[in-house]
Amino acid sequence: MDTQAPTSINAPTFREFFRYWLRLGFMNFGGPAGQIAMMHKDIVEVRGWLEERLFWRALNFCMLLPGPEAFQLAVYIGWRLFGCRGGVVAGVFFLLPSVALMLCLSWLVAAHGNLPVVAGVFRGVAGAVVAIVGYALWSFARRSLRHNIFWVFAAVSFVLGQFLRVPFPAIVLLAGLGGLVLAHVRPEIFGPGDAPPQTCGAQDAPQACKLPPFTYGVKVYAVFLGIWLAVAVPVFVLSSPDSVLPEILIFYSKASFVTFGGAYAVLSYVADAVVSNGWVSREQVVLGLGLAETTPGPLIMVTQFVGFLSAWNHPGESSPLVAGILGGLVTTFGMFLPSFLFVFSRAPYVEVLTAKPRIAAALTGITAAVVGVVLKLGIFFGLSTFFPAGLPVDFFAMTLAAASGFALWRWSAGVHVLVVVCGAAGAAWSFL
Repeated sequence: MDTQAPTSINAPTFREFFRYWLRLGFMNFGGPAGQIAMMHKDIVEVRGWLEERLFWRALNFCMLLPGPEAFQLAVYIGWRLFGCRGGVVAGVFFLLPSVALMLCLSWLVAAHGNLPVVAGVFRGVAGAVVAIVGYALWSFARRSLRHNIFWVFAAVSFVLGQFLRVPFPAIVLLAGLGGLVLAHVRPEIFGPGDAPPQTCGAQDAPQACKLPPFTYGVKVYAVFLGIWLAVAVPVFVLSSPDSVLPEILIFYSKASFVTFGGAYAVLSYVADAVVSNGWVSREQVVLGLGLAETTPGPLIMVTQFVGFLSAWNHPGESSPLVAGILGGLVTTFGMFLPSFLFVFSRAPYVEVLTAKPRIAAALTGITAAVVGVVLKLGIFFGLSTFFPAGLPVDFFAMTLAAASGFALWRWSAGVHVLVVVCGAAGAAWSFL
């Protein structure tokens, strides 16, 4: 499966490469934008391991895929430099520190979340999260809705999800089809920003633009199916009848194939499912996003927190701690294994995928629809935080959300700084 071409202008040794990803895993704060900027500076500008044009082509490719684009970009860069072993190293170490840290934070919430000071911290974090989601929605809408018709996409997506309860995968499918139809009816709407800047074959050898051979894809999919079954079979065989671990594995493995639009979009899909299934509460989902904002790694690691608490709350015959750890790890496995599959199976043919106008049009429609999905998520978080079930209106959380929103819009405050400050304010409030 190692079919990558030597494209580095200052090729690293594998030891240098390994040490870089080991270090980056502890430093990749800032969400997808910050992580992508960090990799560009380190790998293109400082070290010269990858050419500028190839870096942005890789990012265009990753944005066409479901899943976390920054994580997939790391896997692609690793694959481009050292084949599959490089992709595995880059992906695993991009995640590993956040996996360990999120397991510890999940245990803290599950075991000690009812302590007044801990509950105060989480209360403050929830207030900040509402503002963060609102700011992300505003930024995403400003960047994505460049024509009035795309506002219609966003509005229809919101109505379908919020009022008609249409599942997120169906919204993605309808938006993609809408983008294809719109590209046929109104092609002038799709400007240069809606398609990758490069064209197939402009700077590459002609053979780089050929479609992948059928046997290559079969081999890659067979390997990953074997890996998935190696985990799934023990989970199904060894779990007690009342354990939710098999359901968790199936759900997150499916979710990973429809996570277009980033962590906020998939979290809307996940939140609907886990709350309606009774696995976790709405407030716990809000808290999970706040914790993911303050830890290194992809923002979509919030799903590991939700998976941990889902299994902790429904441990079956296991202890809550063992069930929680397994639930968190199974969730992460289900969410991220397909990202390796997508990159390894399609990376040799980046030029073909990124040069397809129809793919770009479908992605534009999906991106516009995701704005409506994120709005639905923001309303979900706001209601959960400001109007907790069975409790009075939380004016303290409202105040923190308003202050956080002002700091984001006025001073572009760091997200992790806001979460820490609001958490500290919540802890102080618990003593009053």
